[in-house]
Order: sequence, then C-alpha cells, then structure tokens
Amino acid sequence: MLKKQEVIQFLKAQASSLIATIVDFSVTNLLINFFVIDKVIASISGTVSGGVTNFLVNRFFVFTKAEQSASKNEAVRYFIVWVGNLLLNAGGVYILAKLLNWNVNVSKIIVSLCIGFFYNYPLQKKFVFKEKRLIE
Repeated sequence: MLKKQEVIQFLKAQASSLIATIVDFSVTNLLINFFVIDKVIASISGTVSGGVTNFLVNRFFVFTKAEQSASKNEAVRYFIVWVGNLLLNAGGVYILAKLLNWNVNVSKIIVSLCIGFFYNYPLQKKFVFKEKRLIE
C-alpha cells in the first residue's frame, strides 16, 4: 500500500514535470515558429531547457529529503539520466514527427508522458535524489 508521503511526492514530481514541460514546449515552439529551426533541433533545445528546470524544481521542491550535501553528485547522476531522456525524446520525436509526419506537439506529448512515467520518475527517485540512509 502506498504511503501518503509517496503519493504526495509522486504528485509533486508530476507538477515539476508539468513545469519543465511548459518550458520545453515554449522553447521548442519559439524556435520552430519564430526562428524557423529544424523540429528535432528545436525539440532537443526544449528538452535541455526543460531538463535544467526539472532538476532545479526536483532538487529544491520534490525530493527535499535527499542528502543536502550531495548536490554535485546529484547533478552528475541527473545528467546521466537526462542524457538517456534526451536520446529517448529526440528518437521518439524523430520517429513520430519526422518519419510518421505527426504534429510535433502531439509527438512530444506522447513521448514525454511515456518517458516521464516509466523512465524519469523511477530513476530520479531511486538513483538521482536518493534519500540519505541513517545508520541505526
């Protein structure tokens, strides 16, 4: 059975993802529509912006019980997970938007949701922002 704190943490993580997604989509659409940048390049740029936003919100709002002195290690672990996220996002958007000619926003939504639930949250909780274990 899920504990109340786990549910709250999951919901906070989803809020963080939503904020990062808004940043991601804003940057992506700005680059595509105003600067006429390639869809995949714009998507990668949006993912980078969203990733930085997500790390900061998660570090200071979602996973507050993580080790306070571990921010450098967390940043390295986040970067490792984020590179996987970037590759999965770019690959997914490439397949859906470029090869299948789907709308780039629909492509990003589908890809982002799948990656968020099944890749990002589990790895951030268990690997990036590990809680400090007290020796008893």
